[in-house]
Amino acid sequence: MVSALAALDRLREGNRRFVSNTHGADPKTQVRPAEVAAGQEPFAIILGCSDSRVPAEIVFDQGLGDLFVIRVAGNIVAPSQIGSVEFAATAFGTRLVVILGHSQCGAIFATLEQLQTPSEERSPNLRSIVDFIRPSVEPLLDQGQGHDTDAIVRKAVRANVRMSLQQMRHGSGILKDLERNDGLMIVGAEYSLESGVVDFFDGIPGRDKK
Repeated sequence: MVSALAALDRLREGNRRFVSNTHGADPKTQVRPAEVAAGQEPFAIILGCSDSRVPAEIVFDQGLGDLFVIRVAGNIVAPSQIGSVEFAATAFGTRLVVILGHSQCGAIFATLEQLQTPSEERSPNLRSIVDFIRPSVEPLLDQGQGHDTDAIVRKAVRANVRMSLQQMRHGSGILKDLERNDGLMIVGAEYSLESGVVDFFDGIPGRDKK
């Protein structure tokens, strides 16, 4: 079993390779399909956004069988996502969970638009995503920042990650128990579309939040 901190180091190293354009420098990422067909041992669980520009395996420079990836617009946390994380943590012994948001998130923009200009034209399914993200955006509007869309989106991306992290942590007795007794760590991160850098900003031991 790979510890949470060791898994975090592997993700950071992989992201550094991605940013420096030295993909695949680690031979562990060169696994072929037949080598993992019999089973999997993912060292990290990534709950990320469905945005086509943020594929976790690529931005962390990892290969087949390395990551257990769950993707949904806005990296929201619903029961099915929690259940998926529970499955990976218990079935494979994976001890690091990363909630991965990203800059310029379209789901954040959509939520902001809905709050500022309510519309009934969106489907109930799309509105359900907005409803998950709404609590991250509304306080920023209440603080009088409604005229600076870019600033709201930047702050809302991280607020949404933090909210998802708390929903994941407190929405599962299984994960709570693994955190308390078995080394599970749930952290929040943001991927920059502009630089390719992943910043792990929440849930990291010894690091102040910002």
